[in-house]
Amino acid sequence: MEKMNKTQIADGLRKLGIAEGDCILVHSSLKSFGRVEGAADAAIDVLLDAVGSEGTVVVPTLTGRREDCAECPPVFDVRNTPCWTGLIPETFRKRPDAVRSLHPTHSAAAIGPQAEFLTKDHLKSPTPCGPDSPYMRLAELDGKVVFLGVTLYCCTLLHTVEELAHSPYHLMRDPAAASITDYEGSTFTIEVALHDWNTERRFEAVEPVWLEEGVMTKGRIGPSDIRVVRARTAIETVLRILKAQPLFLCK
Repeated sequence: MEKMNKTQIADGLRKLGIAEGDCILVHSSLKSFGRVEGAADAAIDVLLDAVGSEGTVVVPTLTGRREDCAECPPVFDVRNTPCWTGLIPETFRKRPDAVRSLHPTHSAAAIGPQAEFLTKDHLKSPTPCGPDSPYMRLAELDGKVVFLGVTLYCCTLLHTVEELAHSPYHLMRDPAAASITDYEGSTFTIEVALHDWNTERRFEAVEPVWLEEGVMTKGRIGPSDIRVVRARTAIETVLRILKAQPLFLCK
């Protein structure tokens, strides 16, 4: 398979509406591009170049586990706890200029002028992806969500919608006392709400709605399917659906 290069990926992102100054949350699969010259670091460089010096790139650096509960609370070290969201986010969070939010299950890392705004106070959010989370703040900035070779199944923004809608299936009944180690090496405990893993989702069901309403654009870069979603209008659209069909996102 021919290698993809940075220019090919950058041109594809431009055609799909990513512009300088944008704030983008990126879900990704490096494998979906086949072979990429420079691997994960090259992909990260392309994303940063696409939004330019005035733009910001955010990646989900999630660490939550099915085992997390009040009896088995999460333990999170902002510098050392690896994420399970892929090679691009794991490489991204280790960059010297990356800022990672302090959340024991749903942290995100960001690079760019809005990195501090997006990641600060995540622990103050009453729910993992709700108010004061990077995902909600992305919408406040009228940012975009970019899916590189992955489907809407991994759309963390839809957890934000579930939390805003107070979906009854989304969170565990009991909070947990999570242990967190910050950038200064200080460790403290804080009570957090936990994601309930027992309800299967069908997040892909929103795709035709987002396409019809112009919330999402879709294309290809080489062998990889790409989706770009406007965060604010995406939230508004799904909130409207959940008001009428509370279990719309569930299998």
